[in-house]
Amino acid sequence: MRNHTMVTEFILLGIPETKGLETVLFFLFSSLYLCTLLGNVLILTAILSSSQLHTPMYFFLGNLSMFDLGFSSTTIPKMLLYLSGQSQVISFLGCVAQLFFYHFLGSTEGFLYTVMAYDRFVAICHPLRYKVIMNHRFCSVLATGTWMSGCIHAIILTFLTFQLPYCASDEVGYYFCDIPAVLTLACGDTSLAQRVGFTNVGLLSLICLFLIFVSYIHIGISISKIRSAEGRQRAFSTCSAHITAILCVYGPVIIIYLQPNPRPVLGATVQILNNLVTPMLNPLIYSLRNKDVKSALRNMLSKRNFVL
Repeated sequence: MRNHTMVTEFILLGIPETKGLETVLFFLFSSLYLCTLLGNVLILTAILSSSQLHTPMYFFLGNLSMFDLGFSSTTIPKMLLYLSGQSQVISFLGCVAQLFFYHFLGSTEGFLYTVMAYDRFVAICHPLRYKVIMNHRFCSVLATGTWMSGCIHAIILTFLTFQLPYCASDEVGYYFCDIPAVLTLACGDTSLAQRVGFTNVGLLSLICLFLIFVSYIHIGISISKIRSAEGRQRAFSTCSAHITAILCVYGPVIIIYLQPNPRPVLGATVQILNNLVTPMLNPLIYSLRNKDVKSALRNMLSKRNFVL
């Protein structure tokens, strides 16, 4: 048998077909990343500081803000480093951690959006029993379940990916360690990891999307039974932000993982939208049309200005 040198680090080759655009992309992505951090920190602070927002809907929105902070920070800081001209090298353990947290937080997002759809279903279809059903303990169980399920999902994918030997090239043809890019460097048989990764990610996305769809069918039926136009408008406005966020999230996931051979440029563009733009848009989506959040932000900022 031939001797092989085991890979101890990887070189991230960056975003495909963007050579010469590093400076422009650095300033663009830096601005978007700062907006992501600022927006989600403001939303999270407003929810924690305002007793008016201590309700199940905003409890899950706070979880979403924590997810967005972590999800964007999994891949973007390293990408900004090499766009600024610094090292493109990532250690083997760093690559493992990046892949794990990307899929951990990514799957948690899908579960969390499903739970948020169930919350809206109970609020609109069973308004009189809403506080009884969505009590503090049940909300805590749902939130913990989303994070634990995401963790199990990521452990399976990470184990299947990195239990293979890596002894060939160390150049990852992408801007972060994702399963398709890393598996091409493995020396062993990757068919099991590819099948499980493709099926697991795609199946989870479709199941979550199906449950969300079922919830909104019931919500739509309940809204259609409301007699007053004002009541229908109020009920629909509580769901519009969630629907918009779902469209921003599930579009990229389906485009990337349900295509057998997606174009590298398309995959990278869509994934950057999912990693950076969607977490930046979520605070805007949930605050621009929400009087409670805007009121809490105004009160919080006015108090800070008074202290200063």
